[in-house]
Amino acid sequence: MPGISDYFPSDTSRSSLLASQRLVSERAVIKDAFNELRYIAGVDQAFPGDEIISGIVVLDYSSFKVVECVHSIRPVSFPYIPTFLSFREGPAIVEAFKELKTLPDMLLVDGAGINHPRGAGIATHIGVELDIPTIGITKKILCGRGDEPGEPGEANPLVYEGRKVGWLLKSSKRSRAIIVAPGHRVSLDSSLSIVRSCLRNYKLPEPVRLAHEYVTGLRKKLAGRLQRPLINLI
Repeated sequence: MPGISDYFPSDTSRSSLLASQRLVSERAVIKDAFNELRYIAGVDQAFPGDEIISGIVVLDYSSFKVVECVHSIRPVSFPYIPTFLSFREGPAIVEAFKELKTLPDMLLVDGAGINHPRGAGIATHIGVELDIPTIGITKKILCGRGDEPGEPGEANPLVYEGRKVGWLLKSSKRSRAIIVAPGHRVSLDSSLSIVRSCLRNYKLPEPVRLAHEYVTGLRKKLAGRLQRPLINLI
């Protein structure tokens, strides 16, 4: 099986990165291939200076109680380039995932899944690399078109080049729709139903929202700007 060097090559030429994304897209499984959900996790990144923090928060799926929080901190080694986010943030996510004692049955990633010009958003990239079920969550459309839903809980298809690649989901009354897309080992319909089940009156589904809070707190702490003790989510 390919190792991390195949999906995150040391050669960062455009041709090498495109080849890696083609490999990810070819190996992505966009159908349900996961067990009953007992644990669900969210992952997000923050950037204090020239470092990247990747934080993962694992929740009990039945109660949404936090079970475990882990993170990795490493130097930023790849610039921000649209549609190549995986190569900037992916290695930090993989590093953090290896610290988990409680492996999630589903990982919600702050980033695109198959709703990517080459079908290889960061949620798909991480899912294929770790062979875990993943769903991508973004606040803006990376590619494709869809109608903005009107009521909370309503969802409309996101279509790119004649193919459905995700959903525009109205997650809260006060905000515009979020974009939900399969990453790996989950179908279009299941990605929507799982994210809907994770909504708790906020724009972001609970696993991603808590992961964002977690890394934001760590970033402030590392930057020396924290004015109060870091919130203990557990």
